[in-house]
Amino acid sequence: MTALSPRIAAFADRWPKLIALLLGAVSATGFAPLHFWPLTLIALAGWMVLVARSGKGRRAFGTGWAFGVGHFTIGLNWIATAFTYQAAMPAWLGWIAVVLLALYLAVYPALAAWGAWMVARFRGGAGTAASLSFILAFAALWTLTEWLRSWVFTGFAWNPLIATWPNLAQGVIPFVDVLTLVGSYGASALIILAAGFIVPLIVDWLFVGAEEREAARQAKLDEDMRGAPLVAPPHLRNIAIMALYAAVLLGLAYFSGGSAAAGKTGAPITVVQPNVGQEDKWEGSKADTNFAKLARLTAPENDTPRLILWPEAAVPDYLETGYPLVYYDRSPAEARGRLVALMNPDDVMLLGALKLELDQTGDVVGARNAVMTVHGDGTLGPRYDKSHLVPYGEYLPMRPVLSAIGLSRLAPGDIDFWPGPGPHTLDLGRFGKAGLQICYEIIFSGQVVDRDHRPDFIFNPSNDAWFGSWGPPQHLAQARLRAIEEGLPVIRSTPTGISAVIDANGRILDSIPMHQPGRIDTVLPPAHAPTLFARHGNVLPVAFALLLLVLAIAFRRRGR
Repeated sequence: MTALSPRIAAFADRWPKLIALLLGAVSATGFAPLHFWPLTLIALAGWMVLVARSGKGRRAFGTGWAFGVGHFTIGLNWIATAFTYQAAMPAWLGWIAVVLLALYLAVYPALAAWGAWMVARFRGGAGTAASLSFILAFAALWTLTEWLRSWVFTGFAWNPLIATWPNLAQGVIPFVDVLTLVGSYGASALIILAAGFIVPLIVDWLFVGAEEREAARQAKLDEDMRGAPLVAPPHLRNIAIMALYAAVLLGLAYFSGGSAAAGKTGAPITVVQPNVGQEDKWEGSKADTNFAKLARLTAPENDTPRLILWPEAAVPDYLETGYPLVYYDRSPAEARGRLVALMNPDDVMLLGALKLELDQTGDVVGARNAVMTVHGDGTLGPRYDKSHLVPYGEYLPMRPVLSAIGLSRLAPGDIDFWPGPGPHTLDLGRFGKAGLQICYEIIFSGQVVDRDHRPDFIFNPSNDAWFGSWGPPQHLAQARLRAIEEGLPVIRSTPTGISAVIDANGRILDSIPMHQPGRIDTVLPPAHAPTLFARHGNVLPVAFALLLLVLAIAFRRRGR
């Protein structure tokens, strides 16, 4: 043991919440764009040791909560950037919003920490941190709380822990194949188990002194001479943890298996990224310039029919008829005509646009964030309305109260968006069947596809222009998770990036970097046969977590 380690141990025992806060901040550096995933594992392991050494349940909860505050404040720092695009709100309010959100989200790791401490509390002391019971319980409860976070209070599932893994392409390493079986939340448990490898080493280094180690060694020698059973030292406990982890991983990988291509392939697509910044998107005087950027990148290069994919809210025009004339800057026929001029006769375009909801008197009472289908002859096809709306971005909760104190939505406008009915599939004829998920809807594992009408691919038009530098790569990583889970390619088109074509293995086949205009001309990658997760959804990670919890309790009882 070094001379420094007793001081570190004493400081950790005196200020566990401060250490946990710092470890939480470090753990978030494993997410994009930094990808410092080894630091995430070390930070998680250190936090688990602090929780295990908590003398009381409320201290374990507090340590978990402090870790969560650091984890979410750093990981969600991009939210602060969104406030800089709303003139009615001061920029500093963005960081207050990030911290307040982190204070709430931290409740979930706090519950995981408290629950794991409760399961293993009978073991006591530093040995708790190295016990299989504690590590299994931690992994199980992290999965359950991550799943809870995805739907409580409408849910905020951003950055599941598995997104820190360095290579998210299925088939590259068996680790990620598990996504096809237990989804993102179940795979996050494996990150906790991986961190569990490090836990006994930290305990041995910081909390087991040289004198205690020598005394333990001598006691074991004496017991060995008498033929008494030996107590497993830390390195053997670590081997046991590794063996159990390998068994879990190989078992899950075996049952997940491989997925063969099963969907349509070869349909030509054109993905457009105009590089229109958020500061210009809703500026009326720049509407024609913005459209010209889209038009220049969309013009056909030959007469081959193709599917054209434009970003979320790509045009400000209303493409549907039926509104009072005062709402139109140009008629729907003229607006659609501008689009048709960019298309071949057999082309189909999917683009983000707005739909208004009127009352009986003709007044606007709501809006829909929609994806419209436009055919090469100017007719409209099926429409998708965004279902999972962003609080404070697309609607204002508690509007009478917040409006009274001067707060408004981050998006321009005084009316709220209305939610659509949920995932459904659009039949695009020769271009196959498209599943739609607008922007942040793609982050909700198990909620992105109409399972009764499975699509051939998922189109994820988005507007990441106000997500700062951290938000877009994190958003892309979560779109890749959905591709692996569902066995479906995901196509993303955004105003400023990152637009990408992702195959059903989660591999990025082509992309356009942030803040660069461009287009991708390629063909739709094939879909896989439905994965087990695609068929059953989040019942699988919940069942997996409960199985781990049962194993944790079984090991605890055996330890007693």
